[in-house]
Amino acid sequence: MKAAVLHAIGKPPHFEQFLDPTPGEGEVLINVSAAALKPVDKQMAAGTHYASPREFPVVCGMDGVGRLEDGSRVFFGGARRPYGAMAEQTVVRRVQCFSVPEELDDVTAAAIPNPGVSAWLSLKHSAKLAAGETVLILGATGVTGKLAVQIAKILGAGRVVAAGRNEHVMSTLHELGADSTIRLDKPDEELIAAFRREAGEKRFEVIIDYLWGRPTEALLKAITGKEFAIGESETRLVEVGESAGATITLPAAVLRSTALTILGTGGMPSWDILSDAFQQVMNSVARGTLRIETERVPLAEIEDAWERDAHAHRLVVIP
Repeated sequence: MKAAVLHAIGKPPHFEQFLDPTPGEGEVLINVSAAALKPVDKQMAAGTHYASPREFPVVCGMDGVGRLEDGSRVFFGGARRPYGAMAEQTVVRRVQCFSVPEELDDVTAAAIPNPGVSAWLSLKHSAKLAAGETVLILGATGVTGKLAVQIAKILGAGRVVAAGRNEHVMSTLHELGADSTIRLDKPDEELIAAFRREAGEKRFEVIIDYLWGRPTEALLKAITGKEFAIGESETRLVEVGESAGATITLPAAVLRSTALTILGTGGMPSWDILSDAFQQVMNSVARGTLRIETERVPLAEIEDAWERDAHAHRLVVIP
């Protein structure tokens, strides 16, 4: 079969012939229809992810959409190495396959689960977003950030503030449900003032942070209290990504003056929670209340696609 084959850490995969997979006990053979090319796929190949491969050659791609031998269509994840999703065929455990709504095309069905489920779990499971709360999406112009804006509204957020750096994408966020936007390419003092203005007296109750680094430091300065306060609402900040920096400076005054809880996204939720999030996301897309922009890429062009910067839309590899 043809596949996107990685021969060494730090190199793009090559389009070439690879050994056909044979399913073992509890596994199924999948004829792959589409596989999304995600940042985590590149991190795995670059050796910067904790689960990066250590033996080569290996096929790239964590998840995708395909058909089982009985013809049923599924979304799958976690192929048995050395196999992966960016190939004509792969093998996975049967329990790691999920049915796909018939209304969805293969490209959308492959593109939406990874970022969509991540955003859903960050908002509902980690932040425990309640109806009517104010949400700040820090890093709202990326694929997952755009979905988080939409999902916050689906989950009942009263107000969603979207902060980002891509000027073109920023202009489209109101259409996705953002009530207000903040440009992050401002000088520090202007950015801090913008965060304070949007937080108002009620403060942000939920913050989903895909950036960390300088934008988060500016945000923390903005929400630091200037006087004693009693009974103020809690702010739950969920740290998801670090595209603006791997570290921050956290002054003690932030935590001492503000009812702030900082959470991570490490650790897998229960299978029931994960399955429910998947179904909710897929059903929202099928109903048209959740949208993702995609671009089809032939598997034969994987080397060129690997080097492209597709920040606001998802590249989807077609075998």
